[in-house]
This record gives sequence, C-alpha cells and structure tokens, in this order.
Amino acid sequence: MKLFGVLVALFAVEMALLSAAHAADQRYPNWPCVQPKVPQMSAAAMWDGPSIADVGSSWQDDPAIKDLVARLAARRTPLDVAQKAIAGFITGSAGEKQDKAKKLFAGLFDTLSQERSEVMSGIERVARNEKELGDKIRSDVDALHALEDKPGEDQAKITTLASEVEWSTRIFEDRRKTIRYVCEVPTTIEQRVFALARAIKQSLD
Repeated sequence: MKLFGVLVALFAVEMALLSAAHAADQRYPNWPCVQPKVPQMSAAAMWDGPSIADVGSSWQDDPAIKDLVARLAARRTPLDVAQKAIAGFITGSAGEKQDKAKKLFAGLFDTLSQERSEVMSGIERVARNEKELGDKIRSDVDALHALEDKPGEDQAKITTLASEVEWSTRIFEDRRKTIRYVCEVPTTIEQRVFALARAIKQSLD
C-alpha cells in the first residue's frame, strides 16, 4: 500500500469515527446507531388489552403457551401465519380467552424484550471493538510514517505494516456495514411485538 493509500484509509476511519461520535446520544457513548437508543420497551405502549401485571412468569408454566410464544417470537414465522395461530389459540369462554391473551402477550413481550436487549448489547460490543480497531489503525499509520522518515528505512517492515493497515481498514469497513444492518433489528423487534399484540387484542374483541 502506498502512502497515499494509507492516508485515504486513515481518512475513512477518522470520518467514520467522527460520524459515529456526532450521531451517538451522549448518555450512551457506545451506541453507534442513527436510531436513538431506548434501553427497554414499554408494555403499555404495545398493549391496550387487559393488564398483565398479575401474569409474571406464569406463562412459562403452560406448555402450549410456551411453545406458541417460541414460534410466534421467531422472526422467520411470517406475521400472517402468526396471526392465524393466535386466532386459533385464543378460544373458549370470555374468561378463558382473556387469560390466554394475557399470558400469550406477556410471554411474547418477555421473550422479545430479552432478544432485543441481547441484540443491543451485541451492537455496543461491536462498536467498542470498532473504536479500538480505529485507534489501532491510527497508531499503525503513525508508526508507518515514523518508519518512512527514519534514515535507512526498512522496506520490509514498511510493506508489512502497510499491509496490516490495509487489512485492518477492510475489517473496519466490514464492521461498519454490519452495524448499519444490525441497527435495524431492535426496531424490527418492536414492530413485531406491536403487530402480535394487535393480533392478540383483535382475537379478544
């Protein structure tokens, strides 16, 4: 990699880190997404059915509900299929339907909230690694400059370090692309919870 290429790589890294710093909420310095970080979902914002305050983790004691929660929470399950499964499950007397609806929503909310938290923790972990890699690239570029300015420059070392900068920059860019994609996932999970909650409520009504 020629010096110009190294400078271009460093510029790309600097711009990426600067952009992330400006986009981040100061309360969450490791949050790299354009989307604001909302640490927890609100059940009240998703659900306007009967209160689930008395449900707790009791939904886990019902094998049928536990199995249905797992199937509905999986994003590979299309929403139309999920809606039909919900309609087929919320049956019986008014009291039975309400009990099933409350436990089903509570299970889905708990499960998808946990999944969302894990995704967000993963995003921040990758962002921290990205910052560390950016620091390493800057350090390597400084070291490369020092080698080039040194009398009797060691061309082998320069070539090796330049290659490391190039490789690190590729990894940096790949991670940036991954972060941009994964940043959409928390919102996708929120939208799924809302859609499933609405389907459960419609089955009650």
